[in-house]
Amino acid sequence: MFTKFYPIRLIFLANILAIVPLGYAIRFSHILPEYFHDAGGSIAYQTFWILLVLFIYPPANLRLTAIWVCGGSCAIEFLQLYQPPWLQAIRATLPGRLVLGTSFAWSDFPAYFVGSYLGWLWVRRLGRG
Repeated sequence: MFTKFYPIRLIFLANILAIVPLGYAIRFSHILPEYFHDAGGSIAYQTFWILLVLFIYPPANLRLTAIWVCGGSCAIEFLQLYQPPWLQAIRATLPGRLVLGTSFAWSDFPAYFVGSYLGWLWVRRLGRG
């Protein structure tokens, strides 16, 4: 996976390092309107995962990566309806909350679709598309 050097990886890494604090700033902002916190954070979350996948495997197809990231986020959202004790214990941790979420909301789905599209556009603008 990391045996071949791809210069684009440095660009992906720089963008990952930028999108993570941006996503948290949006989600926990006291300046932006309340309704934008979850949606804006979800858009940054989608972009982060697209960048991460392409950082790990640069030759991946960008369009398919964006589709799979969106589908994976939707699957994780539906997984929030399933609440066995062992999964609740994972969700009680900070990494578990960040990756798996805590509660199902239909309102998250539009942000996943918009975020995957904007993440796809973002990476295309980086010259990878």
